[in-house]
Amino acid sequence: MSQPIFRRSLLAMTIASVMAMPAYAQQEQANEDEMQGLERIEVTARRKTESLQEVPVSVSSFGAGDLEEIGVEDITELQQRIPNATIQVSRGTNSTLTAYIRGVGQQDPLWGFEPGVGVYIDDVYVARPQGAVLEVFDIERIEVLRGPQGTLYGKNTIGGALKYVTKELTGYNELSVQGAIGSYNQRDLKISGQTALSDNFFVGGAIASLQRDGFGTFLNTGDENYNKDLLTYRLSAKWLINENMDLKFSYDNTEDESNAKGAHRLLTSSVTGQEPLDDVYDSNTAMPVDNLVETEGWSLVYNWDINAEWGFKSVTASREGYTNTNIDFNSTGEPIFMVPAIYEDEQFTQEFQVNYSNNDNFDFVGGVYFYDGEACGVFGTVLPMYLAALGGVTVDNGGCVQTDSFAVFGQGNYQMTDDLTLTVGGRYTKDEKEADVFRYTYLGVHYVNTAPVDSFGDPFAVNSEFTTKADWSRFSPHVALNYKVSDDVMVYGSYSNGFKSGGVDMRADQSLNPTINEPYDPEIVDTVEFGVKSELLDGRMRLNSAIFYSDYQDMQVTVQRVVPAGISSQVLNAGESTVKGFEVESVFAATDTLNFTAMLGYIDAEFDSVVYEEPATGETTDVTDAWSFQNTPELTYSIGFNKSFEMAGGEIVWSANYAYRDDVQMFEAPSPLDQEGYGLLNTSVVWYSANGNWTVGVHGKNLTDEEYRVGGYNFGPTFGDDAVVGYYGDPRTVSLAVGYKF
Repeated sequence: MSQPIFRRSLLAMTIASVMAMPAYAQQEQANEDEMQGLERIEVTARRKTESLQEVPVSVSSFGAGDLEEIGVEDITELQQRIPNATIQVSRGTNSTLTAYIRGVGQQDPLWGFEPGVGVYIDDVYVARPQGAVLEVFDIERIEVLRGPQGTLYGKNTIGGALKYVTKELTGYNELSVQGAIGSYNQRDLKISGQTALSDNFFVGGAIASLQRDGFGTFLNTGDENYNKDLLTYRLSAKWLINENMDLKFSYDNTEDESNAKGAHRLLTSSVTGQEPLDDVYDSNTAMPVDNLVETEGWSLVYNWDINAEWGFKSVTASREGYTNTNIDFNSTGEPIFMVPAIYEDEQFTQEFQVNYSNNDNFDFVGGVYFYDGEACGVFGTVLPMYLAALGGVTVDNGGCVQTDSFAVFGQGNYQMTDDLTLTVGGRYTKDEKEADVFRYTYLGVHYVNTAPVDSFGDPFAVNSEFTTKADWSRFSPHVALNYKVSDDVMVYGSYSNGFKSGGVDMRADQSLNPTINEPYDPEIVDTVEFGVKSELLDGRMRLNSAIFYSDYQDMQVTVQRVVPAGISSQVLNAGESTVKGFEVESVFAATDTLNFTAMLGYIDAEFDSVVYEEPATGETTDVTDAWSFQNTPELTYSIGFNKSFEMAGGEIVWSANYAYRDDVQMFEAPSPLDQEGYGLLNTSVVWYSANGNWTVGVHGKNLTDEEYRVGGYNFGPTFGDDAVVGYYGDPRTVSLAVGYKF
């Protein structure tokens, strides 16, 4: 069977499985005297606890037990179970996140850019993609909201929100230990627990050590490539001040010392003659493979139930991050195109929130939000083969961006009748940014991550050295109307506006573009959505679907070009674009021991008008027909099942799923890095002891050993060689996990 026919057949199976579920259920009902319905799923998508089926928002929720059952290790694996989403590791490290939802995201992980998809750890906004590939341990659930979420969620959630909710402190004595071994010498250990120090003061903690050898090797140095060396831990405490007040403190820390990833060359090197290597996980490098990504943060959350109707909440938080990494763009072992880099960031946020509910027909959540953040960095473009008579050339780009943001938000739900509810909300945001940018050219070779920049003497040329300020403000409204057709079916329609502030290109080269110090504009998305949420067949089938249409204005696109002294960058506001599509998610309990799952996403995203200006000449080019949305597959779908078997001493649960992603374009313009459609097949078998203490699981992922790219760089003929290199997702892996809960 040919691959295209195979893929079309799987798509047909996905659609057919959803359509055929009711008929299958009727057949099964005749064989079952009693059937249990699906479990209720609770979410906090609207800053209050509700049933998933009551929320007029496109949201996917994954509980801790579900994630453990299928062996999810980090949040990027959720990509296979969420329609119209890209959640992947970004290029050169294990810890940097690339996230897109419905065509909106952040491709460039450079400091100073704002993410299009907001990541939250217990309601605390994470401003940078570095360190945002969160490991799954000691959690309660993960929620993924699709579409603009500006009314209730912190800063810059223009594309959607990913909520990472840690396990709540209850005061019960708990301790769990899990160890795992697997392919490529995987060695994981996770320990978590909590206890009560008194009747009203609880403490808890969790730690995870995650180790793995490389999928490949740097052939010329013998170092591991695509290895994993990560330590992360979390501490928390909760004080029940009285029956109406509580205070919770949390601290988390992650240190990733995995090697910097080496890329796979797609073209033969014209300098060394090196052909593309047989194994995409092997590489060569002319740089040290040292890499360090550190993140830490603390939060203090105060809750006060003022009375039966009013409540108050304060969320105070601080986070810091540090990255020191090396990228060899040429990947031949010859020192042709090397980039050492350092990123540093810190943020402080404060949110005050009030909520009101009269337990009759109206509830409201509102408040104010403050953000104070600084993101700094420096990277060097090291070109020792260029101007060899001068001993090489190093171009350093760096600077800092200070961001101050203030927002006032509110959203109310008014139950007009027993079945009809109106939701109205809005958010006023004001962002202020000040950026210091420099770009210096030095004669000779140096690495910015081994010595201060100012220790290399006076630069040969000053390409950029400027300070600029700008501010933007926006009111983002939201309105929704939902109607309960019956106790089990709800339909809704909504309009949402999303806003992401502008900024300054931190790669700016004023010698090539004199106006590069002028900030680029904000992005704006207007989205209309209609959806249905239903529970059918006496609660045995959950079927949710939505269609959406988005008017996307001034998308921020980074364009980089090769010039004699390095890389010239420009951030464009790419005119007008339109994004439309639909999503379907379904779970069907065929019997008490057999569940089927299916999801389907389709998206049609296209640029309506993009005019590109060459900074050096002022000439304009219309690239509307030449560009396409990046990291946005037209079609995504997944089908799966889980089946439980009772046995002496416990229960075995067997689960499997197949997830397909259509063709993906890595950048706006087509390139050799673009990834054809592919599917991943996974399966798990987990044994649970009858007393609930022991679990033993075997997890197989990417069983067909599919080879697929998740990122890359495309610089074409750079400094006499072609720098077209790719980074790849995990190969086939198998692991054995054993856990014990005391």
